[in-house]
Order: sequence, then structure tokens, then C-alpha cells
Amino acid sequence: MKRSFFLAALGWLIISCCFASPNRIITLSGALTETVDALGFGNKIVATDVTSIYPLYVKQLPKVSRNRSVSAEGLISFAPDLVLAPEGHINKELQYQLKASGIRLVIIDQHYSLSGAIAFIQAVAKAIGVPDKGKMLAERTDERLQVAIAKVKTAKQEKKKVLFIYARGTGTMSVAGKGSSIDAIIKLAGAENAIQEFSDFKPYTTEAMVKVNPDLILMFDFGLSSLGGKASVLKMPGVRLTKAGKEERIIDMDGQLLTNFSVRLPDAILALHGELVK
Repeated sequence: MKRSFFLAALGWLIISCCFASPNRIITLSGALTETVDALGFGNKIVATDVTSIYPLYVKQLPKVSRNRSVSAEGLISFAPDLVLAPEGHINKELQYQLKASGIRLVIIDQHYSLSGAIAFIQAVAKAIGVPDKGKMLAERTDERLQVAIAKVKTAKQEKKKVLFIYARGTGTMSVAGKGSSIDAIIKLAGAENAIQEFSDFKPYTTEAMVKVNPDLILMFDFGLSSLGGKASVLKMPGVRLTKAGKEERIIDMDGQLLTNFSVRLPDAILALHGELVK
């Protein structure tokens, strides 16, 4: 009996130790990558997905995904002891393959809100085995969030309507509706998402843009570049018919900063707010 208890306790101790200090981590989203880095485990990341571009060194790390799809072979080839993935990114078959290979997989859900960012940081810290570090990082982030939100609230101005256009060239354009990360960051920055008729993303249409008549058009920096820059966007059908087009209020920003909703959320709020009040 004592021997069995001892062996069981030893087993749990070994498992806890392994979970507490992973040596080879794969992160499958930009938010996960920068959170792991902020927790002091950046040097343990052996590979990332294509959306991970921050901090700067991350761009040099091997990528395990192509067009955001991953394979068991690609992940296993890096011999990770921990794979962190966002909810919905890993299918059941891949989960089974990783488990069969003895690789620990932790799937972390993400909610696009102030409390969601704090919970996300703590969930990543728990997965790595450093909940105390996670608590401290979450507290520091929350303090910075309160400062950012206070600054937004003290800015006395009429709420602007912002239309976000996602583009990868003229053939691939869509606008952000309710419930998206873009919708959330626009509201946190003190503005209003121009699209309220639907959720998530839908194809861009000239008629819809003219109808909502945004005060500003927001794009990711790579999206604006893919269309040929601000001058090219202003020449798109219908743009000049909107207030944003007439006043040439086209904003481009770092997509990862705006959408990751983790440790850099205070920076994202202040950066977008700064563009809105110009």
C-alpha cells in the first residue's frame, strides 16, 4: 500500500515537473507566442505558426504551418514537449496523433475583451507551469489596461464610425462585423464599428460601404500595401462617396498588434485611439 502510494506520488511529481518547465515549445498563434515570450519562455520556443511575427526574433524561428494548416509530421519533427494551440486550430485526428506520440497539447480559448486578455495570459502561464508568473503578468497588464481605458474615456469627442477592410490584393476583401477581434478593439479604442448588420467577416461590397458611410477606413498595414497604398484605396469604387474618402481618412496599422488581445492589448488600444483623435 505504501509502495503504491509512493509510486503514484512520484509519478505525479514527475508529471508536474515536466509540465512546470517545458524545454521545447511550439506556439500556433501570434497571441500565444508573444505571451510565452512575456512569461520568460521565449528561448524555449522551437517553432511557431505563420501568424507569429512578434517579438522580432520570432520571425527567424521555423514555421510549422502553411496557410494556417498544420500536420502531425510537421509538429513532431521538432520534438516538442508542449504544443500550445488556439481553440479550433487542431482537429481531433491531429490531437490523437500528438497524444499517441507522447506530446502534450494544450488548447487555449480566447475571448476578445479586457477580462478575456487577462484570462488568456493566466491560461498560457498555467499551461507552461508558471501560474505565479502568470498572475503577476496579468496584474501588470490589467494595470496598463486601466490606464489605457481611462485615457480613452477622458477624450471628449464624438464617436467615429470605423469600417475595417481586410485585404490581400483586390481579389480578396472583406469587412469586419460584430463579434470579431476588430469589432472589439474598435470599441475599446473609443469608436464604433460601422458594420452592425452581421457578425464576423463578410465580403466587401461597394453598396455596403456607401450605406454605412464610415468616418474612417481601417486596414492592416499589409492589406493597404497589397492594394497599392492609400491613393489606390481612395480610387476604389464608392470610397470617395463616404466621409472617410472625402477626408482621406485611411488608417493602416499592425494587424498582430490590433488582434492578439494579450499582453500588448494596452498598446493596441492606445495606438488605435491615437489614430482616431488625429
